[in-house]
Amino acid sequence: MSVNKAILIGRLGKDPELKYTPGGKAVASFSLATNERWTGQDGEKKEKTTWHNIVVWGKQAEIMKEYLVKGKQVYIEGRIENRSYDDKEGVKKYISEIVVQSFQFIGSRDDAGSSSSSYSSGSSTPSEAPAEPADGQDDDLPF
Repeated sequence: MSVNKAILIGRLGKDPELKYTPGGKAVASFSLATNERWTGQDGEKKEKTTWHNIVVWGKQAEIMKEYLVKGKQVYIEGRIENRSYDDKEGVKKYISEIVVQSFQFIGSRDDAGSSSSSYSSGSSTPSEAPAEPADGQDDDLPF
């Protein structure tokens, strides 16, 4: 048996970027920040932000593009995928992404568009990837 599942609650690092494949399938990508807080052995409070590259397909991509913006909070369930691509200089790069299977807006209406809406994909998502990766390094967000 094997399991490939990621569950994240975080804030968008940038607005979702929506594109369409040549076949007309919607695909959105964005970065998501998750934070870990702890108290060190010295008693000092510490915090670490981890950036995740998120990819979402089909109707879910269009919904996320419509309702989510940088800084909004979202709950995501998906699978981890690794892929490679060639950058503009032709150098091979490797990237890990979370491919969304279901998501839920969280927070207040002003914060996330809706406090109880959730969406789940009914079919498997394609293994295609967007042309440009979400690098998650565009902005430093103070959370």
